[in-house]
Amino acid sequence: MAIARSMPTARPGFALRSGLVLAVLTGSVWGLTLMVVLGVGLMLVTGAPVVPPLGAAWIAGVVAACLHLVLGEGLRTRLLAAAAAAAALVLATAGAPFGMALAVTTTAQAATLAAFAGLLAWANARVLASVPTGAVRRYDFEVVLMRLLKGFGLTAFTVFVFLPFYVMVMTSFKSQAELLANPLDFSIDLGRGGDLFASYVELFTSFNFGLYILNSFVVAVATVVLTLLVAVPGAYAIARLRFRGREGFSQSVLLIYMVPAIVLVLPLYAVFSQVGLRNTLLGLLIVYPATTIPVALYMLQGYFRGLPSEMEEAGLMDGLSRLGVIFKITLPLSLPALASVALYVFMIAWNEFLFAFMFLDDPSIFTLPRGIASLNSSELPRELMMAGAVVATVPIMILFLWLERFMVQGLAAGSVKG
Repeated sequence: MAIARSMPTARPGFALRSGLVLAVLTGSVWGLTLMVVLGVGLMLVTGAPVVPPLGAAWIAGVVAACLHLVLGEGLRTRLLAAAAAAAALVLATAGAPFGMALAVTTTAQAATLAAFAGLLAWANARVLASVPTGAVRRYDFEVVLMRLLKGFGLTAFTVFVFLPFYVMVMTSFKSQAELLANPLDFSIDLGRGGDLFASYVELFTSFNFGLYILNSFVVAVATVVLTLLVAVPGAYAIARLRFRGREGFSQSVLLIYMVPAIVLVLPLYAVFSQVGLRNTLLGLLIVYPATTIPVALYMLQGYFRGLPSEMEEAGLMDGLSRLGVIFKITLPLSLPALASVALYVFMIAWNEFLFAFMFLDDPSIFTLPRGIASLNSSELPRELMMAGAVVATVPIMILFLWLERFMVQGLAAGSVKG
């Protein structure tokens, strides 16, 4: 009896782990993502009703990805892929690449189309680098998927952060008539000149926003000072001294963050009303440090544990007291951690809204978030509230960008325990 020879079978997953499948997947994701993002951006900039053609975007993305896979890497490939993607999008939509004829807002549509094609070619090239047209190893397949997920995640994060900020800023430059005429138009009319800043002028002349900024600054700085005065010696004691319950205390300092703020605000409101601390900045200066000291303790004690104890022991042997060691050795070495904690606490106090909203009724002592909330009225134009939000956001953003390197160093160091 003849023995039939078994036919070779393909390895499981071979068909799915191929360069073509990866190209189709990558092109699909980037085509749809970029079309939605840029289509919404075009609508916000021009005010025109954009209907993103997702089917055409999918075709353009797949065409660009497959061209990169076939032609290989290089600038020429990217240019050809971008041109092919733009042509595919225009042809598939019959000359309406963003759901409207090119004759409408021609310059803006052309710029958006070029951005779509260029970003599509660049993104596909980054994800599909070194991918063959045939079968790929499992490792390479997973690397491409990780690249794709990373790029998509960064894009989504950027969009969700940038678009609300853009809408907020552009709305603050609008007049009430412009907002009512076209609520979707967030472009700037430079012909208005100085009238663009009319909302900001009104904030400081009619709504005392200069006083609100001063109140917030005083409260935030005082909160930072009080927090560091308590957190520095407390964190040093946890890191260096030996006492009963040290480890338990170290592990439990963040338990306060398990209690929702709304649970705390109601009894505090009742108590502060009885003792005369409600409707005062002093009441806030009691509450804010109580909520920031635990995280400051946690961050600083981790950093102090990472410092070499031999340097402090040498200082003690040279005749320094324990306080002298802290002020002359430990604190100078802990400047990155102190800067990060100070910035973190300042941001919390500057942006805090719930306690300020519940405790403050007198406009003369409003903090900035409480002042912005007072603008949320049907009797006041929306651009005033957006301008107030910009005033509250920009200073803390500049401060964060200036001290960001210290915050990263402090957070990284504070997360490591010795």
